[in-house]
Amino acid sequence: PNASIPTPQPVHYRPMFGALGRAVTATSISFTSMAALKSGALDQLGLQRRMAACTQTRSVRKQDMIHNTLLPNIEVDPQTYEVRADGILLTCQPATVLPLAQLYSLF
Repeated sequence: PNASIPTPQPVHYRPMFGALGRAVTATSISFTSMAALKSGALDQLGLQRRMAACTQTRSVRKQDMIHNTLLPNIEVDPQTYEVRADGILLTCQPATVLPLAQLYSLF
């Protein structure tokens, strides 16, 4: 039963280690404001998950990104759908293989 037909069998999931006991809270973290942490308001909620403050997020800019600093001027021709970045035409060959794509559309 892999749901390849419209009426699949029920799927029965087995318990996984990440969902047992306190593993969920021990392996996750929630981010909140420093003001919320300092005020103690979160203590009243009885949260078990680790909490951390997000700091200096207002000053983060595109230039701060380690591997994503480019800001090209993108132009798309509405007639031909040609895309240019900083005046250079962007082209690519059509894909010959599409992994994880559906081979047949039955329904």
